[in-house]
Amino acid sequence: MKFKPKDMTVSRRDFVQKSAMAVGSFFIVPRHVLGKGFTAPSDKLNLAAIGAGGKGTSDIFNASNNGVNNVTALCDVDYKQAAKSIERFPNAAKYKDWRVMFEKEGKNIDAVTISTPDHNHAVIAMAAMQLGKHVYVQKPLTHNIYEARMLTEAARKYKVVTQMGNQGASNPAQRQMVEWFDKGMIGPVHTVQIWTNRPVWPQGIPTPTGKPDMPEGIAWDQWIGPAQMVDYHPGYHPFKWRGWWNFGTGALGDIGCHTIDTPFRVLGLNYPTEVECSVGAVFIKDWQPEWIPEGCPPSSSVEIKFPATAKNKTEMKMIWMDGGLRPFHPDWIPASEPLSTDGNGANGVLMIGTKGIIACDMYGNNPKIYMKNGDKIVMAKDSKYAAPVNMPEYGHQIHWTEACKAGFGSDKHKGLTSSFDYSGPLTETVLMGNLAIRSYMLRKPQGNGFDYYGRKKLLWNGTDMKITNFEDANQFVSRPYRDGWKLV
Repeated sequence: MKFKPKDMTVSRRDFVQKSAMAVGSFFIVPRHVLGKGFTAPSDKLNLAAIGAGGKGTSDIFNASNNGVNNVTALCDVDYKQAAKSIERFPNAAKYKDWRVMFEKEGKNIDAVTISTPDHNHAVIAMAAMQLGKHVYVQKPLTHNIYEARMLTEAARKYKVVTQMGNQGASNPAQRQMVEWFDKGMIGPVHTVQIWTNRPVWPQGIPTPTGKPDMPEGIAWDQWIGPAQMVDYHPGYHPFKWRGWWNFGTGALGDIGCHTIDTPFRVLGLNYPTEVECSVGAVFIKDWQPEWIPEGCPPSSSVEIKFPATAKNKTEMKMIWMDGGLRPFHPDWIPASEPLSTDGNGANGVLMIGTKGIIACDMYGNNPKIYMKNGDKIVMAKDSKYAAPVNMPEYGHQIHWTEACKAGFGSDKHKGLTSSFDYSGPLTETVLMGNLAIRSYMLRKPQGNGFDYYGRKKLLWNGTDMKITNFEDANQFVSRPYRDGWKLV
């Protein structure tokens, strides 16, 4: 199976046709064309939020930049979860279905923040870009590798300004680590260690059963979107959806775009070449591990290999651990030193070179070098790479809105730290780990037990988005959508 670029449309009954008539003529035009009394988009951006609760609360608030930009519309399937955004922006129109919002408000919207559960990211972002809207999409960019590739190509095709919501990408401390590495201070990197305490939600547990009453006001069909339909359950909404493959992307999807971002940027990485994993098991019955293919595992360890790059001139392996697993101290980090200072070492990154180790916390915070000769180098508190004051989340959303005003291809657009040209390949790498995990759980009957026939090293052709040595793993490159939904 070889994926090729193609025309991309999102179909939900006749949504695109109706939306094209309503908003297909959207253009950014100068003030003198609009006439007196109108504000050009270069002065004030009109924003809409799809997913206005949870992380969407801060995404749309930060993008509004304390009133510098208008919030024209809010869309959320559960107004209770979006209550804070509704209170902050009382003049914004409210919707539960983003398709209806685009039909009715399209001419009033320049850019959209998308902060829904993972499974809805791609179809919403694609529809917005096809209508000429700039998009900010929460991490991970998409639910699967194929979707990430399609959004990356669509951003170029529709010439819109994009940003993924991995805010640490805008942390200036990342530039400190790039500078250290580019100066050759730690030599070529052969191993990267990354770990997290996630999942911090129920995971590795049996699939929810029963059909509890759904709280009033939740638009469940819209929440399900392109995923396979299941009944409402509080084990899915809110927040706990992360642990189920139908909706979420597990610990890797939640934190990988924050932590893998650092070595991806510092080392100039792109598509990996192979991946292998092991997965934690849960035993409720003696000698019989639970098998829950619908759910993400309680813990995992994934090794992803990369070829040499223009920046890092040696092959490299990246080792990811979640579920509270952590690496052991490398030789050059003193025994008394914590591997990270993020929540008692809950999350961290080590880039291990021939001359030293660059270490940091999540979001690229607290960078330091442990040299082979025993020296330790930390970033100065008054460094030019210190985080900006009074700019939430390192200005990640604000930088995006300013680039939207400057336009596609502008210097501000090119200066974004996580536009889809960068965050698309990053997301593909993150989701490569999930492809391996899901392949690891494949099984078929064998005698009185089972043959877990996917537990092998997987070889990856990044250009073609294809596992070359195990065809059954390729089912996880994309996903089946329920009837009425597609991404092509």
